[in-house]
Amino acid sequence: MNTISSIQVPFLQPQESPKVQTDNKTGEFGELFKQALDKVNSAQKESDKLTTGLVTGQVQDVHEVMIASQKANLSLQLTMQVRNKVVEAYQEMMRMQV
Repeated sequence: MNTISSIQVPFLQPQESPKVQTDNKTGEFGELFKQALDKVNSAQKESDKLTTGLVTGQVQDVHEVMIASQKANLSLQLTMQVRNKVVEAYQEMMRMQV
């Protein structure tokens, strides 16, 4: 039986950021955010592909489909929470008096 600590979620693992040659940190953050969104999108597409395969009878393993679906769901929820926090921080900064 595998322990919980051995389970790894590839799109939530920290990765080395690519070396972007920019003068400011905005480009690096934007590139990192774009890569994260691409990973969420690919998880959604993989889930859709497996679900379609299950319905058409090409995929027999229901567990694989459910795991992919949950990964896609969790990654989307995480993305939405990050977006909410960024919007909240922006609104807080706009309320600050200079």
